[in-house]
Amino acid sequence: MNWLAHLLLSEPNVENRLGNLLADIVKGTARQELNSHLQRGIACHQVIDRFTDSHIVVQRSKERIDSSYRRFAGVLVDVFYDHFLAKNWSQYSSVSLDEFTAEIYESFRAYPGQIPLVVREVISRVAAEDWLGSYRNVSGVENGLLRISRRLSRRRNRNFILTPAINELITHYDALEYDFQEFFPQLFSHVQNWCIA
Repeated sequence: MNWLAHLLLSEPNVENRLGNLLADIVKGTARQELNSHLQRGIACHQVIDRFTDSHIVVQRSKERIDSSYRRFAGVLVDVFYDHFLAKNWSQYSSVSLDEFTAEIYESFRAYPGQIPLVVREVISRVAAEDWLGSYRNVSGVENGLLRISRRLSRRRNRNFILTPAINELITHYDALEYDFQEFFPQLFSHVQNWCIA
């Protein structure tokens, strides 16, 4: 799942939510320097990813993606599922998407604890450009794919262009939404059980 889902599924406190995002940004031994609450958020992120990556419905969604994007099918499905989460937000939260994202952005900005500077910079961009709320629109998904393309290009030192994959969402829209609606309640329950345990 992508960041919107990770934040919704987090325990409702700033450190668990931050930890859920840090899992994608802070790697290796740098994680050991984070406090235990942030590390619990990272652990939650990993629980979400393991369940998602091995789920038969998610595999079905990946198979819907054209073979030319097959290498990135998991990334695309994660982003597309965040779109369906944003679109159907009221089914999963009693707080509006706008209220939720505003609370997230403010709590992250105000967080007094130690986090790497690069994380502060990412959080600032996420809030300024409303990355989370923008997923409700197909254009927001396309912008998300552009950001991912840039990040992959920098990381791998070669050009990646995922924005044309927006056509995969448009072409398979109803089928992917059906998959999401079948899958997400199961993920929601799985993470709730993990948090209680």
